[in-house]
Amino acid sequence: MTRILVTTANGDTGRPMVEYLLERGLQVRAMVRRDDARAQRLRDSGAEVVFGDLLNLRDVRAALDGVQRAYFNFPVGEGLVEAAVMFAQAAREHNLELIVNMSHIQSRPQAHSKATQNHWLAEQIFDWSAVPTTTLRVTFFMEWLTYIAGLIRCGRYVLPYDADSRFAPIAARDIALTAATILSDPEQHGGHTYTLTGPVEYSHQELAAEVSRVLARNLPYERVTATTFLDLLGIPDDTAKLRHFEAVTIDQREGRLAGVSDAAPTIIQRPLATVEDFINENRSMFYDARKALL
Repeated sequence: MTRILVTTANGDTGRPMVEYLLERGLQVRAMVRRDDARAQRLRDSGAEVVFGDLLNLRDVRAALDGVQRAYFNFPVGEGLVEAAVMFAQAAREHNLELIVNMSHIQSRPQAHSKATQNHWLAEQIFDWSAVPTTTLRVTFFMEWLTYIAGLIRCGRYVLPYDADSRFAPIAARDIALTAATILSDPEQHGGHTYTLTGPVEYSHQELAAEVSRVLARNLPYERVTATTFLDLLGIPDDTAKLRHFEAVTIDQREGRLAGVSDAAPTIIQRPLATVEDFINENRSMFYDARKALL
């Protein structure tokens, strides 16, 4: 039976991807960093859980041993290129049939963001490896709304981007289903690069208005500096994200995240989640239960 490795299996795309692959009757090996309650939930779902670091070649080789296909994802931070080299080398040693590689929609060699440039370099590494690879160039996740949910509960819609910059946010579950569909039936997808967006393009200001409408709250768009934004999120010392957010601001001014792609709905053969769908699925995150008791 086909076994598929899902890296960052506790992440926004990893968790639902494990579910989708198991539902299709495939064996899933879920790679995580630590043994905790989230890892136990993956076990309970039927996945084989392994622990390791994508920056440790021994861990990567062990995780790919006995695997036929794999999903590669790396968080914003240092080490992506090194991790891609290790993953490609181990995948080649184990004769993988397919890698699905998560990248940025604005991936290019002259990217303003070092993180985005590193995604482009990772794409080249997988090409050089000769292991069949499908690259997903993905726009902003709808999950950004959950990242600022604490601010929304306080009546603020705050981001470090220009109000009129345009993009079409996509739900992580739709990205996961797209990747799972490709991993389940890879024959037509190896060597292809797909741009994944959500179904509707917004400016940041328009998206704030849509969130306001769905939540029936007044949440005017508020732009702050990337430094202030990280302070508000409680991660003031994350310099990798600081540099990335500042660079992505320029990418958006250049229109590199604008537009809508039909790749994801074509692959999964169903409509994508709307912003309203996403908020309704996660409504409790934006709602202060204490106020309901007053």
